[in-house]
Amino acid sequence: MDVDGGNKRVYNRLGADAKHQKVCFHWQAGKCNRYPCPYLHSELPSSHANGTSSKRPYENSGFSGPRRSPNFNTWGRGGGRGGGGGAGGGRGVVVKADKVCNYWIQGNCSFGERCKFLHSWSVGDGFSLLTQLEGHQKVVSGIAFPSGSDKLYTGSTDETVRLWDCQSGKCMAVVTLGGEVGCMISEGPWVFVGIPNFVKAWNTQNSMELSLNGPVGQVYALVVINDMLFAGTQDGSILAWKFNVVTNCFEPAASLKGHSRGVVSLVVGANRLYSGSMDNTIRVWNLETLQCLQTLTDHTSVVMSVLCWDQFLLSCSLDKTVKVWYATESGNLEVTYTHNEENGIVTLCGMHDSQGKPILLCSCNDNTVRLYDLPTFAERGKIFTKQEVRAIQTGPNGIFFTGDGTGQVRVWNWIAEPTTTGQ
Repeated sequence: MDVDGGNKRVYNRLGADAKHQKVCFHWQAGKCNRYPCPYLHSELPSSHANGTSSKRPYENSGFSGPRRSPNFNTWGRGGGRGGGGGAGGGRGVVVKADKVCNYWIQGNCSFGERCKFLHSWSVGDGFSLLTQLEGHQKVVSGIAFPSGSDKLYTGSTDETVRLWDCQSGKCMAVVTLGGEVGCMISEGPWVFVGIPNFVKAWNTQNSMELSLNGPVGQVYALVVINDMLFAGTQDGSILAWKFNVVTNCFEPAASLKGHSRGVVSLVVGANRLYSGSMDNTIRVWNLETLQCLQTLTDHTSVVMSVLCWDQFLLSCSLDKTVKVWYATESGNLEVTYTHNEENGIVTLCGMHDSQGKPILLCSCNDNTVRLYDLPTFAERGKIFTKQEVRAIQTGPNGIFFTGDGTGQVRVWNWIAEPTTTGQ
């Protein structure tokens, strides 16, 4: 699957969301000695939010996450969360250069804090790198954290699944599958792995292992709802299996046809199944009848990832946009806001920061992961990688995982910011 399209131009952060930020008054006085400083070292330009205007406002909508729900009637409007305040208050970040120092990576940069390039794998608000997990030789294509398990599962196009001990960070086992891992999810004690022509299913509690056949080509996406497992495949089909409690196995249930090319993303919400495809469309399926209700055609390139946020559907594409969809009175989805990036977008993930505020993680094919406050899309931070991140997974207690094209898995966590004074 080609996900390397799109320009590699440097993203101009100030032109995108600078109006949400605050100028450092120490810098204005000529005596700021902090690097990276969380405030601007430039005067604010008269820029606007990065995206197109909403077609109309939507009120009384919230994020159906496990914590608090903000009002989503101001998508992409910076004034919704304001530019400053306490931890995670919607302010952006500032760096001297949007590039990690190559000499620092090699351990021999002589400039130290005076270096104009970053000596860090991230910049931003309230999150930090815990550890790096080394072992995979190729792209990390799936990450799973099964319920009740103390093991992290990662899959790669190097044809292996690795099991990591969450306490020590050590690799406890390597499972060779004989095919590239296209995706991986967990549901309860089960771990599901998509490989060419099969879905592997492991029960982490009783060590049961199943092979589900039927897919044609690579399995790119998996999702579970109501004891049904759905798999998006290379030939454009979506296969479904039903779990039989009596026989303790998955039985073929249906095949959903409609996409003309591979299905690379699946998500479930509001009794609907949403599928994103290489044919540039999103299809909306009724979970009871398994019939296609609507085909969304606003994207102009591969729909890489789809995400449900209560009444909203978010989608990203190699066309360099994140689109926010909302149901009209007729029940059909239409775009209510479009967020633009300088590069193609590979995957989306939603979570809450340490203050319970919703954050969108947006992996781009310029080897960065952008973190945005929602609903304003004000930038909270940025993660840098050697190659693009294909897999992002949330964990308990503010932990999240990223897996990149070099095979590296990183573990991050949201931390409470200490109260600061003087700004």
